[in-house]
Amino acid sequence: MRSRRIALGALAAVAATVGVWALLAPGSFYSDFPFGRAWVAVDGPFNEHLIRDVGALNLGLAVVAAVAAYRAEPALVRLAAAAALVVGAPHLLYHTLHLDGLAPLDAAMNVVTLGLGVIVPTWLAWSPAPRARSDAAPRRHTAIGADR
Repeated sequence: MRSRRIALGALAAVAATVGVWALLAPGSFYSDFPFGRAWVAVDGPFNEHLIRDVGALNLGLAVVAAVAAYRAEPALVRLAAAAALVVGAPHLLYHTLHLDGLAPLDAAMNVVTLGLGVIVPTWLAWSPAPRARSDAAPRRHTAIGADR
């Protein structure tokens, strides 16, 4: 259970970081992402609208992953993992096929970091859910976030 929460928290943190940076400072995101390495700029001209949209969409993914990490319910964990895979798999494929313009170290770091964006949610989606403790009282949910 703890490892799932950590993995979901990491997905939320990465998506939130990308989201806030791209949404609030699209020029900096374009020229400096990640950490001054300029992985976005090598792929074509700056498009503020596109980068702000990427930021907002990543923030949406961050919310889903954060709620799943907090609740740790199997259905929410799998939902967050599926959403991360829908984003991560095509993103990894695209960048793996378009490494031109990146230094060898940057190309390798790009594939490794984007690969983690597929490996972690794949593990979350297909690993067995932890068993509930027998001494734990059952929880009833009447609405999202409302416990009785």
